[in-house]
Amino acid sequence: MTMDREELMDVRARFDAEVRQGAQPDGRDALVERVGRVVRQSVPGPGWNGVLWSDLDEATADAEIAAQVAFYRERGCPDFEWKLYGHDGPADLGGRLRAAGFVPEPPETLMVGRTAGLAQLPVEPPEGITLRVVTDEAGVDLMMEVHRGAFGTALPRIREGLLSRLRDEPETIAAVVAMAGDVPVSAARMEMPPGAAFAGLWGGGTVPAWRGRGIYRLLVAHRARIAAERGIPYLQVDASDESRPILERLGFGVLGVTVPYVWTRPEEPARAGQA
Repeated sequence: MTMDREELMDVRARFDAEVRQGAQPDGRDALVERVGRVVRQSVPGPGWNGVLWSDLDEATADAEIAAQVAFYRERGCPDFEWKLYGHDGPADLGGRLRAAGFVPEPPETLMVGRTAGLAQLPVEPPEGITLRVVTDEAGVDLMMEVHRGAFGTALPRIREGLLSRLRDEPETIAAVVAMAGDVPVSAARMEMPPGAAFAGLWGGGTVPAWRGRGIYRLLVAHRARIAAERGIPYLQVDASDESRPILERLGFGVLGVTVPYVWTRPEEPARAGQA
């Protein structure tokens, strides 16, 4: 059963407070800190750098944006993300980010579902499909093979992050690959920060030839059962346009829209005399 508007607004407030404002580092080397009017994460090596939450208005936005650009530039980060949600202020924050050199990526729909109901989904694997739980580097490489087939790319930082989590904090992640014989055809992961009310569903993708057979639904149900066993009440997804209809049919509700704004470090001009 889908949540009504009042419950969705209550859940969104809890999500903002816990997942964004009270964010936990997504790896042992990551640092999450509240500085001024933002909460940001920074990582010394491969990993996700970016702004998770902000409390800005027309008088403070431009200065805070400039401060974060300066911070990540000084750290030598090749890029960082400002994760903008539709209810963030000021209303023209997206335009201000673009003016500061950020480039928006495609919007995603922030969706949340109750774990208890999703864990009861009567889903059986399609014929010829088995699930492989990812626990090692070989499993991660199968996931990356799926990412290349489903999304056209496999980011090295995702691979390194998965390996780090499996090595250092295996209790905070669940990853799975759907196999057609020896061929990986779909994959997904779930991140479970300690004590959190929300488990994040990430990376769900299926190679084109195997879409439309219920594998995505299967992987949602698989992860929901794990979250339910951990006592986590909600599942959260940043859904693509392709995933949103499936998730709505499963009972997920819409909390809003999120747009990743990415700042990329400009190339330094060559010094005189350099080739």
